[in-house]
Amino acid sequence: MPSRRRALLVLLSLTFLSVASMVAALAAGSLLLPLGDVVAALSGTDNIAHSIVFDLRLPRALAGFACGGLLALAGALMQVLLRNPLADPYVLGISGGAGVGALSAMLLGLAGIGIAGFSFVGALAAMLLVFGLAHGDGSWTQTRLLLTGVVVAAGCGAVVALILTLAPEQKIHGMLFWLMGDLSQATDVLPALAVLAVALAVTLPFARELNLLARGAEQAAALGVAVPRLRRLVYAVASLTTAAAVTTAGAIGFIGLIVPHLARLAIGNDQRLLLPASALAGGSLLVLADTLARTVVAPIQLPVGVLTALIGVPVFLYLLGRR
Repeated sequence: MPSRRRALLVLLSLTFLSVASMVAALAAGSLLLPLGDVVAALSGTDNIAHSIVFDLRLPRALAGFACGGLLALAGALMQVLLRNPLADPYVLGISGGAGVGALSAMLLGLAGIGIAGFSFVGALAAMLLVFGLAHGDGSWTQTRLLLTGVVVAAGCGAVVALILTLAPEQKIHGMLFWLMGDLSQATDVLPALAVLAVALAVTLPFARELNLLARGAEQAAALGVAVPRLRRLVYAVASLTTAAAVTTAGAIGFIGLIVPHLARLAIGNDQRLLLPASALAGGSLLVLADTLARTVVAPIQLPVGVLTALIGVPVFLYLLGRR
């Protein structure tokens, strides 16, 4: 099968998976809705099912898809920039920085745009710190980067512990559940969806430059790529997407690590295809994980970050052994 046809087939399959995961999320729950009832609810002909779908399940499913797509897109961009398939916002401490910013906003009593702003600043600060320290003698090195990311993530964890210590009792439970990843409070999904759409619209026109950057900064510069400008763009987009995901759903790990790598194995390393494929796969995976989280031990709802970790840890170990 020609590579172009294979890529198209993979994208169509991921699109179908996205739709199927959304339908499963709308149907599954303490009250199982048949497919016909889901269709009736979406068309507005079934009042009871309409309330269940539109008030409870659809906002959560859309939030899960947006956050999964954001994290996978951020991971794909980081892996291109660093030429390292094991790089992602969670491993490199960027999610930790966003979490510190968001929890700081909660501690100060802020909400909405305040949490989003603090989260973005925290993600950007953590990213600049990691890359600034890992730059070393002027070249990116995997060992230096990963060690720096581990240290920054540990530092963010210490700050999170300090915030939890200083937080009033009435806020601690919500903060802890949020730290494990939680979509139950994700009611306003439009900002995350908008950030995902804007991030794809901004990065896809630079797909050719990203393909060249994946071969090395020196070779990309020799072929006419403005490497410093492209790096700044990747910094900003990865920080914004991570901050939007963390603000919406809390700290969810491994999506940004495993999804782009698996998408690369299926579709290749052409960023014109890899970036949308990663977004579709990441969104589908998080929607399915959240559906399991709220149904596997119902009526108890698990934090979705627990299931993504259970999935991500063995896959991460497999990737380490394979590479």
